[in-house]
Amino acid sequence: MQRTTHRSLLLARPVVVALAAAVALTASSCTKSEDDASDGKKSPAAADAGQKVVTPKPGSKTCTIDAYGGEKIDLKGATVGFSQSEKEANPFRIAETQSIKDEAAKRGVKLLTANAQSQFSKQISDVQDLLAKGADLLVIAPLNSDGWDPVLQAAAAKKVPIVTIDRKINATACKDYVSFIASDFVEQGRRAADQMIEATGGKGEVAILLGSAGNNVTTERTKGFKERVAEKAPGLKVVFEQTGDFTREKGQQVTEQLIQSKPGIKGVYAENDEMGLGAVAALKGAGKKAGDIKIVTVDGTRNAVQGVVDGWISGVIESNPRFGPLAFQTLDTFTRGEEVPQDIVIQDSAYNGDNAEQDLGKAY
Repeated sequence: MQRTTHRSLLLARPVVVALAAAVALTASSCTKSEDDASDGKKSPAAADAGQKVVTPKPGSKTCTIDAYGGEKIDLKGATVGFSQSEKEANPFRIAETQSIKDEAAKRGVKLLTANAQSQFSKQISDVQDLLAKGADLLVIAPLNSDGWDPVLQAAAAKKVPIVTIDRKINATACKDYVSFIASDFVEQGRRAADQMIEATGGKGEVAILLGSAGNNVTTERTKGFKERVAEKAPGLKVVFEQTGDFTREKGQQVTEQLIQSKPGIKGVYAENDEMGLGAVAALKGAGKKAGDIKIVTVDGTRNAVQGVVDGWISGVIESNPRFGPLAFQTLDTFTRGEEVPQDIVIQDSAYNGDNAEQDLGKAY
């Protein structure tokens, strides 16, 4: 199928501005995790917790429905399929799914949902089932970055546009999918390194609790962290790396092994909050005191931010999961025939000892 040439992003600037304005609103209320004892009421700070878009770089690529090979449709009359990748025990996934559901309800859009329960083969079959049930548009939170050819071929055959969120599919933008919406994971790693350097004084041995293998989030958060440490704190040495699979239980198990094999460890960089909270549990179990080993995490869940308030965690780099407004605004703009960016980057905040208590209401 012949593709047209992408026009300059300058022509799309009104659309990008509209996207940024649309997502400055709150996407959803803060969501409880399994052990969060909050009453579920919105904090005033939650009003400022929605996703905001980083201004695209000049010359960034865009996509139109003509270039993609799709057909204009009215989003209000469309059926949107959403594929969630992981079990919704992780607060990030709970908030992400709720945000999608809330925005669909707000817009009066029919939404079909599926959860792969952290099984990639199930996610492939889930999306194929969403297509069979009549999804006109797809929003996918991929478990892995590779292995999506069966889905991409099936969607292309039905001219169904795909927007991916949080994790990237290794495919061609504006051919296999429309847009990828996520944080800058390399930058998250750099900012986590900055927090670790400050907490440790830039010296000593540190460990990395890696996320799941096979996706760009783990690769890029690791890359950013190591690059910044090498650049700014050569006295800080990464002496241990092991996957915690983005889960609290595995993060605790790996940290228990860590403090046995590396008793002099000064810091732990956990590539998500759940692993970081597992590390806290391991340290408590070993009789450590808050602050003995510096912990820096990525996500921004309520329990992790509370960990900063309590002194167990030195810093949390936010990764905002409230994709609903931005995902649906992107689909709406695209299906009306206007340009959308191929890569939409979210601006994330951070939590430390200076702001964690006052900004706890922004966490999810």
